[in-house]
Amino acid sequence: QVQLVESGGGLVQPGGSLRLSCAYSGFTLDYNAIGWFRQAPGKEREGVSCISGSAGTTYLSDSVKGRFSASRDNAKNTVYLQMNSLEPEDTAVYYCATIPQYCSGPDLLPAYEYKYWGQGTQVTVSS
Repeated sequence: QVQLVESGGGLVQPGGSLRLSCAYSGFTLDYNAIGWFRQAPGKEREGVSCISGSAGTTYLSDSVKGRFSASRDNAKNTVYLQMNSLEPEDTAVYYCATIPQYCSGPDLLPAYEYKYWGQGTQVTVSS
């Protein structure tokens, strides 16, 4: 049974950092991808990053490149989204999701391509 559980969200001041975790089970990241998405109120769900394969190849959207990074811990079946230099515009519910293929490349696949989703974790950037 595929499961994904996000954690690590919270309230942070502009310029601060957070690390989100996505603990997964029921599949191996060696042959699948995990994407991070976010959805702000009144906006569409936006792809943030994708990580896949035994090498943990990662891609980031242009809106977060240089500030966010994605990584994996094979022993813990967990992927992380490290978020630095956070801005109020980063405020959203962040989700991780999985798809049974490798990341497609710099152009992140849209949310509707992903089959399994976590419950989301709220990130609020505010002073």
